[in-house]
Amino acid sequence: MDARKEAERIVEAYTPIIMRIGYTYLRSKPDAEDLCQETLWKLIRRTPPFDDVEHEKAWVIRASINACKNELKSAARLRTTTLDEALAVGSEVVEEPSDVLQAVQDLPLGYREAIFLHYSEGYKISEIAALVGKSESAVAKDLSRGREMLRKRLGSDFQ
Repeated sequence: MDARKEAERIVEAYTPIIMRIGYTYLRSKPDAEDLCQETLWKLIRRTPPFDDVEHEKAWVIRASINACKNELKSAARLRTTTLDEALAVGSEVVEEPSDVLQAVQDLPLGYREAIFLHYSEGYKISEIAALVGKSESAVAKDLSRGREMLRKRLGSDFQ
């Protein structure tokens, strides 16, 4: 496969996943877009081959999560305000996120991470544990507590 087709495959396959991870952690579409671009660039330039597609996908998720955590810890992020936040002051918000998305975004990071990887990406608890570096019981507890918090916020209709 030539380099251009491989790059197109990577972008098509992983952009949605990376964007969801970025938005889940960073809560900002522009920041998620920056993260996506950086992660895709690293993947495209990576030379050692992956064992299989699942190994490649796991690498993408792990690299995205690590990049998000690094961004959240960065001193620049702690000292600055996003353009969206600055523009939102004194102006109306045109597009409100859905109640469910907003409820998930309001969860603590560990719960949000487990909910996203389990329900959005379809990973099993054991796989999530390996990706995020937690024990299976910790991930199961994060899922359970996250679901309970969502039930309380969204009502008994939430499953």
